[in-house]
Amino acid sequence: MKYTILAITLICSTGFIACGQRPQQKLNNQTTKTVDTSKLTNQTVKAAFDAWQKGDSKTFISFFTADAKLYDDGSPRNFQAFVKEACGHEKFTTIDKVENEGKDIFGNFHTEKWGDFRTYFKFHFDAAGKVDRLDIGQAN
Repeated sequence: MKYTILAITLICSTGFIACGQRPQQKLNNQTTKTVDTSKLTNQTVKAAFDAWQKGDSKTFISFFTADAKLYDDGSPRNFQAFVKEACGHEKFTTIDKVENEGKDIFGNFHTEKWGDFRTYFKFHFDAAGKVDRLDIGQAN
């Protein structure tokens, strides 16, 4: 009888621990924890980041100029093609550091194609406050 009560207690307490865990989101059949965005101080960057994390390419692109430039590890890429290909399939799993008045984000990143690695997104703004350039790449 003692062992039955002990087993029930252990099972119930394990269930309570699981209920206290952080919420999780699915990324194309991959479970990832919700990213803490409290370090994001630039409101435009935060809104664009949130759209990226949700896989909402239309909203993400809305923060950029029509002729926005993309540089991937310093090499130019087609911005529109990148967003179409990657948004909804790639996302940050952590935000480790934010610099440059909230415009540079460093953290862990997951892609279906390349796996997990540290990366950065650096947002550059034009005089009107729209993002006109995005630098992405692997962070050290």
